[in-house]
Amino acid sequence: MTKMIPTPADGLPALTRGELARHFAYVGGAWVAGAQSDDFKVTDPASGAVLGSVAKLNADDSRAAVDAAHAAFPHWAGLLPQERGAILRRWRDLMLENREDLARIMTAEQGKPISESRGEIDYAASFFEFYSEEARRPNIEGVTSHLPDAEVEIWREPVGVAALITPWNFPSAMLTRKAGAALAAGCTVVAHPSAETPFSALALAELGEQAGLPKGVFNVVTGEAPEIVKPWMEDTRVRAISFTGSTEIGKLLYRQASDSVKRLVLELGGHAPFIMFDDADMDRAVEEAIKAKFATSGQDCLGANRFFIARDSYATFCARFTAATQALTVGIGADDPDIGPLMNEKAVAKQEEHVKDALDRGARLLCGGKRHAAGPLFFEPTVLADVPADALIMREETFGPVAAIAAFDSEDEAIQRANDTEYGLVAYVHSQDPRRIYRASRALCFGMVAVNRTKVTGAPIPFGGTKQSGIGREGSRLGLEAFTEVKYVCRDWA
Repeated sequence: MTKMIPTPADGLPALTRGELARHFAYVGGAWVAGAQSDDFKVTDPASGAVLGSVAKLNADDSRAAVDAAHAAFPHWAGLLPQERGAILRRWRDLMLENREDLARIMTAEQGKPISESRGEIDYAASFFEFYSEEARRPNIEGVTSHLPDAEVEIWREPVGVAALITPWNFPSAMLTRKAGAALAAGCTVVAHPSAETPFSALALAELGEQAGLPKGVFNVVTGEAPEIVKPWMEDTRVRAISFTGSTEIGKLLYRQASDSVKRLVLELGGHAPFIMFDDADMDRAVEEAIKAKFATSGQDCLGANRFFIARDSYATFCARFTAATQALTVGIGADDPDIGPLMNEKAVAKQEEHVKDALDRGARLLCGGKRHAAGPLFFEPTVLADVPADALIMREETFGPVAAIAAFDSEDEAIQRANDTEYGLVAYVHSQDPRRIYRASRALCFGMVAVNRTKVTGAPIPFGGTKQSGIGREGSRLGLEAFTEVKYVCRDWA
């Protein structure tokens, strides 16, 4: 591993603070290139233009990052909680001061509309704010002793080095949600961002250094995931793994983590149902359905994939939802459209596959259904009606701007069809009947239920799912649990 002078990356949009554009990894408080001076290219999904090259570190470099984090751990864990919290708070302030630059970087490498990128920076910064305050919460707990002449206490202590593996669809927020909790708990961090969106993580590393993070406390290791992550799974010094991504990769990490019995948080796939009962507010339901389906161009694990609409309201909902979908704008993220490009060709091909399969099985195409003229990675916002239960889109996460709608005839049928999936992240329910809302919220087998609204996430809430949507929770005070161990102390003064 070679230390490098931190020079800006080429090809990114003009920034007010040029030092936020980095193309080296960040390890041990230094900007580094791989031992083989290798790199990989990052492209703009909207245009295909190369934004820059980023250091591709290898397995030895990955282990060196753990060395740095492990060496930094005693000092970081030994700081007063309020001292760790103060650094997180400064980091949050710097993010908001540089909000526009961070948003431009994100839109360039991820493609999302610039207003969504700005919103993500605000969301990402909120985790540092929240955990700057939570840092002092895991206090010693006194317990009434069950033994004579003994004092009993329960402590929470940081587990050690935490490895964070983040996806491309929310390149800032997924990192801060994990890192905020880990650092507040007293852990040190090795982080691997997606190779498709590394610049956002590197910009955060620059701001973390400016905020006062000691060397080795926060490391960003860029490169190919198998090369970087495998050494972490084998290293017994890495005591916690937090991963956001596909269920397939999550299962692989689950197996690998078992050899050294690591703490594990997995935020995996979603296949969200959107249920509208016939007593719902139609205007609100259509408005929220558009948000639930098309935010981040549909590339969101919280995105509604299956729309179940009460039969009496079905035709009206389909017509109004289709009209609202057709009104959505499509274009490059910098122009702030409603829909930007998808991340790669594989994502576009999946939209085509799901649309064709649904139509072959008898679904009706109400709008869209093909690639958009804006470019090779753009797909038209699409609505499919009368989609049968055996269609691929009703069984797999689409992760794009295609909505599948079907009618239901009873409350029991709606709940049964919503639960008929291996996933269990979030479900959306629209009704004005409080008893029905309660019954549905209880019966739906999902980690989160949104009633008459779409936005439910935030730093204070426990984000996570059931079944094959993951293990553990992120955000809230529960987000600290994976990064702390419980120590029981029984003390006799004699």
